[in-house]
Amino acid sequence: ARAGIISTVEVLKVMEAFVNEPNYTVWSDLSCNLGILSTLLSHTDFHEEIQVFVKDVFSPIGERLGWDPKPGEGHLDALLRGLVLGKLGKAGHKATLEEARRRFKDHVEGKHILSADLRSPVYVTVLKHGDSSTLDTMLKLHKQADMQEEKNRIERVLGAISQPELIQKVLTFALSEEVRPQDTVSVIGGVAGGSKQGRKAAWKFVRDNWEELYNRYQGGFLISRLIKV
Repeated sequence: ARAGIISTVEVLKVMEAFVNEPNYTVWSDLSCNLGILSTLLSHTDFHEEIQVFVKDVFSPIGERLGWDPKPGEGHLDALLRGLVLGKLGKAGHKATLEEARRRFKDHVEGKHILSADLRSPVYVTVLKHGDSSTLDTMLKLHKQADMQEEKNRIERVLGAISQPELIQKVLTFALSEEVRPQDTVSVIGGVAGGSKQGRKAAWKFVRDNWEELYNRYQGGFLISRLIKV
C-alpha cells in the first residue's frame, strides 16, 4: 500500500483478520503500521474514524489480557499487555481510559504502585486525555524519580498531552536543566509523534532553538535523530 500497488483499504481489511492473534510480534507490527496510518490521517477528516478502527481491532485482545498478569504467562504477554492498553488508551477507549485514570491516581497517592510494564501505557493514556494538572503531576513524578529509567519513561510520553499551551510547556521543559542533554531529543520526539499540533509545534521549536541544539550536539548522531523524528 505504501508503494501504491494496492489500496490502504485492503490493508485495513487484512488487519481485521488478526483480531484473535495471540502473538506479541504480530501485534507490534500491526501497531506500528496503524501508527503510521494514524499520523498520515491526522491531517484529514478520517482521524476520528481510524481511532474507532484501532479500538475495534485492539479491544478484544485487550479484554482477554486484562490489566493484571496471569499465572504462568511469559515476558511477551507482559509486553503485549503494555502495547495493547497503550494503543486503546491513546485511541480513547472508554473503559481503558477510566481504569488508567484510577490506577494513575492510586500510583500518585502511593496506594498501589504501578508495575514497570504498565507505567508507559497508563502515563500516555492519562496525558493524552489530561489537562494542566495531569502534566504538573507528571513533571512532579519526574522530579521525584530516583531511577534514570523512570525519568526517561516519563520524558518519552510527555508529548502525548494535547493542548497547545501545554505542548509548549513540554518543549520548554525539554531544554531545561531537569532533562539530561542526551534525553532532550526523546522529549521533542515525543511531542512530534504525539499529535498533529505537536508535530507543528516541535518543528517550529527546533527551528527557533536551532543554534542551541546544533551547538549542543555538534553534528553527532543525536542531531540526525532529532531531524528524523
